[in-house]
Amino acid sequence: MQSQSNQNRREFLQAGVVGLTAAGIVGAAQDQGTPKNDGGVPLRPFGRHADELVTAICLGGHHVGRAQDEADDIRLIQQAIDEGITFLDNAWDYHDGGSEERMGKAIAEGGRRDKAFLMTKVCARDAKTAREQLEQSLRRLKTDRLDLWQFHEINYDNDPALITQQGGALEVALKAREEGKIRYIGYTGHKDPRIHLAMLDMPRDAGYSDFEWDSVQMPINVLDARYRSFQNHVLPKLVERGIAAIGMKSLGGAGELVKDAGIAVEDALRFVFSLPITTLVSGIDSPEILRQNLEIVRNFSPMSEEEREALANRHLLVAGDGRFEKFKSTQNYDGPYHREQHGFAVSTG
Repeated sequence: MQSQSNQNRREFLQAGVVGLTAAGIVGAAQDQGTPKNDGGVPLRPFGRHADELVTAICLGGHHVGRAQDEADDIRLIQQAIDEGITFLDNAWDYHDGGSEERMGKAIAEGGRRDKAFLMTKVCARDAKTAREQLEQSLRRLKTDRLDLWQFHEINYDNDPALITQQGGALEVALKAREEGKIRYIGYTGHKDPRIHLAMLDMPRDAGYSDFEWDSVQMPINVLDARYRSFQNHVLPKLVERGIAAIGMKSLGGAGELVKDAGIAVEDALRFVFSLPITTLVSGIDSPEILRQNLEIVRNFSPMSEEEREALANRHLLVAGDGRFEKFKSTQNYDGPYHREQHGFAVSTG
């Protein structure tokens, strides 16, 4: 006879896929056809824009601004594109604009801009500053248009209202889309699924009755289902509404899931790729990590529900308190621009 403790343990695990099951999307990653580009990288539809196929892995912009020698980052970006990773992530504030500048130089050569699905993020909440940041991003990236412009770090409860109020940054996004400077509009955040859910419907509540987000970027990893879970609470709604789900922090933000929780990189990535996301933003800062992640995504085979449950089960005891997902409960991963924006001190040490 099954003990009460074992029964409770299994119920606790199964709750991790309840949201997805209710939405009828468990196994969606397995059921979809999987075309690949010339680099052997799987392609997935960009949400409801089914004709827009993007690579299932995205080159993280923060990591490609870290090298001491700019030329190293430029070569890495170009190699990633040439090898088949054509979804490119960035943000206005990454390394004080240095990441955008390096990416701009990289994609300006060899016709790579036309091969790329280029995304960057805006930090401002008001229209005037958002317009200034958009123009700066375009200049740094050496392009006249962005494929995706996302509101960065929707981490605080009042962010949705700030962006959608009269004179808020959403006004600029809609105008820029009309001007052809951006194609799609989304938002990001790593703090709390409750804030993501508030943001989903905020434009309509603020009077933008015909507006729908094109994308939402959020943390998804092996441990997420147990603590402030984005995959349980936000992902089903995105799939239901045809909004492209962009995953991030698959290794915990700074690799904690691998270094401290003992989860193998391949298992961590396969777990996330097996969920119905559009792409996963991956921190790639060296040719070695690029080769490793390319091998995983090129040879990707989806995990079954049973495999995902077994992987989560092995790490159950450390999943529920967020010890390896500190980006959800501390300011350690909040950018200095956004800390100052909300009146918090910014460390100079």
